[in-house]
Amino acid sequence: MARTRTTATVLAAAALLVSACSSGSSSSAASSPAEAALAALPRSTPSALEPYYTQKLSWRSCGAPGFQCATMKAPLDYDKPESGDVRLAVVRVRATGKDERLGSLLVNPGGPGGSAIAYLQQYAGLGYPVEVRARYDMVAMDPRGVARSEPVECLNGPQMDAFTQADITPDDREETDALVGQYRAFAEACGAHSARILRHVSTVDAARDMDVLRAVLGDRKLNYVGASYGTFLGATYAGLFPERSGRLVLDGAMDPSLSARRLNLEQTAGFETAFQAFAKDCVRQSDCPLGGKGDTPAQVADHLKAFFTKLDAHPVPGSDAHGRKLGEALATTGVIAAMYDEAEWPQLRDALNSAMKRNDGAGLLALADSYYERDADGHFTNLMAANAAVNCLDLPPAFTTPEQVEQSLPAFEKASPVFGKGLAWASLNCAYWPVKPTAEPHRIEAKGAAPIVVVGTTRDPATPYRWAQSLARQLSSAHLLTYVGDGHTAYGRGSVCIDTAIDTYLLKGTPPANGKRCA
Repeated sequence: MARTRTTATVLAAAALLVSACSSGSSSSAASSPAEAALAALPRSTPSALEPYYTQKLSWRSCGAPGFQCATMKAPLDYDKPESGDVRLAVVRVRATGKDERLGSLLVNPGGPGGSAIAYLQQYAGLGYPVEVRARYDMVAMDPRGVARSEPVECLNGPQMDAFTQADITPDDREETDALVGQYRAFAEACGAHSARILRHVSTVDAARDMDVLRAVLGDRKLNYVGASYGTFLGATYAGLFPERSGRLVLDGAMDPSLSARRLNLEQTAGFETAFQAFAKDCVRQSDCPLGGKGDTPAQVADHLKAFFTKLDAHPVPGSDAHGRKLGEALATTGVIAAMYDEAEWPQLRDALNSAMKRNDGAGLLALADSYYERDADGHFTNLMAANAAVNCLDLPPAFTTPEQVEQSLPAFEKASPVFGKGLAWASLNCAYWPVKPTAEPHRIEAKGAAPIVVVGTTRDPATPYRWAQSLARQLSSAHLLTYVGDGHTAYGRGSVCIDTAIDTYLLKGTPPANGKRCA
């Protein structure tokens, strides 16, 4: 199956066969939406939250044939439901088969900040296996603060262009101050334009919204496929509501027990692992611009670093209507974007050839734009704003001062000689955030939850494999499924072994054997 690239969980390169009822997820026992919602209402629900859990959605046709849209209300502040509502966009496509439906299957592509609705409409609702779509209503909800669900707003297009081109490898105090100024301006803009929502976009808030949606849809248990950051969202749900967790697939897993600094450092190492694989492949190709047959990954890395250094001093034209040039920051982002999927390596080689040999940065700019979700007119989605808003609320900042970054540079550059310095400085992006974090690193056990499938890819750049191993050890009912290969996430990327294991779990409730490995 083709797929949409799931978005990075931490990185901001500019800133960053049993019975079908075993899960208890079928809602067919209820005779109406209202009765289904009442049946799905947890007994422990506070009375102030009951109107949210029992609300009736008004569905309307939207987008491609078969898709329906609605708006769901949730409390802005779950601790103070009387303080107002947040409106969350929901889209579904009904089960297509004649066999008994298994309930709803909620999907989330990651981020934080990725639009689940766009993912459903552009991929999952049409590209998930026919058998899965036949038995489940496919459902997506943009998390609060994301895309169509009261999005966090920060910078406009021209300001975002300046932000994404900021020098993230400062060489002196003046350049360091300029980078800090960009981070401060970004944070202040978010605080100015999104004051109402900014304190209420944590992963815990989003997970509680998912439980409201589960009840409103009439499902006794939540069935869910989450990728990248979506695994943290799904694991958080399981930790909060283990008894309401149905069939959960957590693909490209995050480790909730790690600090922001550790997450960023290990993700830096993950991108280095992916780059090493790219380098080995590149020198076997006739069009590799970074070396030839027999060259080592270290030599390839040296050539790329030299190119980045050259761009830092002398950006190259980008054939851009807005006059942008390809500098070190956007070139780095373009290379990182291609690490998510080995299918993009030929495009990366072509883009590097154009920039290095023909003084044309358009190809790398296009890769960077795809990462940032910037269109040809210079408009950005709110991906990067929401990414920062959620990350900065979920964990204390990795660094709070430039001096702390400087002290950590050796560790980051050891983790990745190519990307380490830039990703270390990118980890400063939460230092000036206008809202204090609401959580700390923590283990999630979800005792009492049904079997949960945790998927890890051995050379995943954005969510290193060890994170999947760690999450699987934490979750009391986890089954670890491993894909031995490249790229970010594994489901729907061409491995029959992986896809069969996950499809069987979703359709029949039988998880793969814990520790199963697929090539």
